[in-house]
Amino acid sequence: MTPERKARIQAVAARRQPDLTVFMERVHKPHNVAAILRTCDAVGVMRAHAVPPSHGIPALNHTAQGAQRWVELIRHRDATDGLKELRQAGFRLYAAHFSDQAIDFREPDYTIPCAIVMGTEKFGVSPEALAEVDQEVIIPMLGMTQSLNVSVATALILFEAQRQRQAAGMYEPRSLDQSPHKELSENWIARDLARRKTPAGQAPGPKV
Repeated sequence: MTPERKARIQAVAARRQPDLTVFMERVHKPHNVAAILRTCDAVGVMRAHAVPPSHGIPALNHTAQGAQRWVELIRHRDATDGLKELRQAGFRLYAAHFSDQAIDFREPDYTIPCAIVMGTEKFGVSPEALAEVDQEVIIPMLGMTQSLNVSVATALILFEAQRQRQAAGMYEPRSLDQSPHKELSENWIARDLARRKTPAGQAPGPKV
């Protein structure tokens, strides 16, 4: 590994946001899962969460651009239990859902520990998941269509979170001598070294 590669990995790890995440409820199209993980990586999300559809997490395509190597994906058996775990960990839960109670997605405070809850492509967030969230948010629409692709909607909300966090100085590099950034950096470096020693088509590590 070159010094430049190691420095880049450490710099990215030092800016990861352990208290900003996405919770995907049965998002089943591979390009959407891949695009969401790619956006998570772009805004510094350390780990994402998912309730797999009945056939499991789809195989990720080229849309992910390798983002699955840098964003841990935690699976949950159902949305209710997964969201309760996040709340118990101190996360506020914002669900992208059109309703009379929903507020503009730019209004919430994303500088606090929070999770963006996104539902299936066809049906959105389930009633069971909505019962667990703290606030519903919407992206104002001025056209004939009333919704965006789930990966596009996730990107808009995450980049608003990034904007708020950057303004609050939350992307200043953290010390790599402290958890969880220390372990994250060490794990990335070890895995990157292992991947470079593995023949093409036999990438090491757990499948997403």
